[in-house]
Amino acid sequence: QVQLVESGGGLVQAGGSLRLSCAASGRTFSRYAMGWFRQAPGKEREFVAGINWSGGSTNYADSVKGRFTVSRDNAKNTVYLQMNSLKPEDTALYYCAKHKNPWATMRDVDCDYWGQGTQVTVSS
Repeated sequence: QVQLVESGGGLVQAGGSLRLSCAASGRTFSRYAMGWFRQAPGKEREFVAGINWSGGSTNYADSVKGRFTVSRDNAKNTVYLQMNSLKPEDTALYYCAKHKNPWATMRDVDCDYWGQGTQVTVSS
C-alpha cells in the first residue's frame, strides 16, 4: 500500500510561482515513475508532468512546457512540481500519482495510487 500526500498549493497572482511536493510512503518509491495531474472545475482530469524512476527522463503537457519542472528525491521519497509564470488557466486541484511502471506516460490509467490533491488558484 502506498500513501501520497501533496502540499504546497495556495493562492498566487498571475506570473507568480509555487512549488508542490508529494511525499510517498513505502520502500518502493524509487522503482516507479511518478506523475502530476490536475482537474479544474467542470473539466476532466488532465496530465501535467511525469518523471521516470530515476529522474533522468521527464515529460510535460504542452500547456506547461517551459514553465513547470518536475523533479524527485528518491532519498526523501518525494516528488516536486516547480510552477513558474503561473496563469489563471493553471487554476485546478493538483494530484500526484504513482505509475505502475518505472517509465512515465501521460495516461492516468497507468497510475495505481493517487494523493488527495492540493488546490492551486491563480488570480488575474
